[in-house]
Amino acid sequence: MIPETAVTFAGSFLDRADRLRSDEAGMAARLADPSSMVSPFWRGKPLFDDTPEGPRLAWLSSGDALIADCPEAPIFMGLDQNGISHFAADVSYIAPPDQEPADFIDERTLDLSESRKFIDLRTIMGEIDHRDAGIAAAAKGIFEWRNTHRFCSNCGHENRVCHAGWRFDCPGCGRQHFPRTDPVVIMLVLDGDRVLLGRQSVWPERMYSLLAGFMEPGETVEEAVRREVEEESSVVVGEVRYVTSQPWPFPASLMIGCVGKAETTEITIDQHELEDAIWVSRSEVAQALAGQHDRISPARKGAVAQVMLQAWVDGTVSGFSND
Repeated sequence: MIPETAVTFAGSFLDRADRLRSDEAGMAARLADPSSMVSPFWRGKPLFDDTPEGPRLAWLSSGDALIADCPEAPIFMGLDQNGISHFAADVSYIAPPDQEPADFIDERTLDLSESRKFIDLRTIMGEIDHRDAGIAAAAKGIFEWRNTHRFCSNCGHENRVCHAGWRFDCPGCGRQHFPRTDPVVIMLVLDGDRVLLGRQSVWPERMYSLLAGFMEPGETVEEAVRREVEEESSVVVGEVRYVTSQPWPFPASLMIGCVGKAETTEITIDQHELEDAIWVSRSEVAQALAGQHDRISPARKGAVAQVMLQAWVDGTVSGFSND
């Protein structure tokens, strides 16, 4: 097993406190509390401060004009160990997507500069503080869900944000809608001391990563691993073990990391899915992770694929005893 602390976006330190979400008056009081902290998001990008330790989530007061003018109430993210409430607010109203928020904000309202700006989470995955990452991923996932499920799938009426931001209620038919998460399997397929890697044509040059794919209704995790690997590479997988998971808010997935034993090794790729697939030795993977391989670059830092490959190289994730 890989510890949560090794996986970006995993292991939020907040108590999500679902027990408090239905208390609208209590939630309003928490939001009005001067000690409460609010993380603003613009077009899915959190506001970060550039610090000597790297980018850190910027926190504002709910009384800040940027937050107070939000058309929708912030999401209640939970309580820290001191009982302080944390929220996330969608401030996309401040600027259209093709403009810079700094061009629309009075410096007296919010100072946006090189040291404080809205940043795409994907671009700083390898730098973000672990405590910040879990909050940012959850909030981004909720905001993505709000943007794509604004209308009731049952009757078409516009939904209403409820339950401290974690639920949509339809005023038309009464149906309740909850955030969705799409499960994705990602697999370390091993043949003794070799791992199966693939690449897609849209990826950066030389980048190879683990095979992955969405689960289908009625599948176990193990069945999804075997199906996806065989569909993409024709390699047959036998034994499958779970090793870790990663929330992946791009837009709303849960990466389920597994290790699988290859029963066959001949590769025939599905050209609609992959540009290439290869077997790579453990020593070569170690070289690639160190940036020293002449043909292979690893999955991006912060992605669970790199975490899993590093754990295999380090021996944290073992192969199969009868290899």
